[in-house]
Amino acid sequence: MYNNYNQNPYYINTARGNYNIMNNNTNCLYQCPYCANVYRNNSFNPSSPLKDHGPEPFVVNIEELTKENSTFRTALWTGNHFQLTLMSIDVGGEIGLELHPNTDQFIRIEEGEGIVKMGDSKDNLNFQQRVYDDYAFIIPAGKWHNLINTGNKPIKLYSIYAPPQHPKGTVHPTKAVSDAAEGNHV
Repeated sequence: MYNNYNQNPYYINTARGNYNIMNNNTNCLYQCPYCANVYRNNSFNPSSPLKDHGPEPFVVNIEELTKENSTFRTALWTGNHFQLTLMSIDVGGEIGLELHPNTDQFIRIEEGEGIVKMGDSKDNLNFQQRVYDDYAFIIPAGKWHNLINTGNKPIKLYSIYAPPQHPKGTVHPTKAVSDAAEGNHV
């Protein structure tokens, strides 16, 4: 009785379509147990242009999308209380020394390496730490900060701001465009 899951019409634990767990096939389809719709395990199609999906519900493979992003900054989701952005920092490049007086920031590096610097004034960045793939760091509101790419490939990262820092729909293809549009946030 306890092993017969077919008695419960809402229990589904099987993949549909051509699914091969050993090859990590990302095109697997799953049947939603609550409706007749079929959903992909990743609701974002990487071949479509990046855009801001907020404030609607949104599901994405953030690691995959972050690594594929080639823009300096793209707002992927903007709501009333926080914002998700993707960034790609060129080899030898940097975010640039900046300050967000009323915004806390979370950054996770998916690919690349660099040095993060923080401090209470732009002339005294007394916190310095090397960061690599899979590292995350938090920048409290009111801290001057910068991330410098010291590796041999672009840093691919995503950042969460609370509250949002950039206008909804922000896309900065390059750092120069970002600096011109936002004046380095200061």
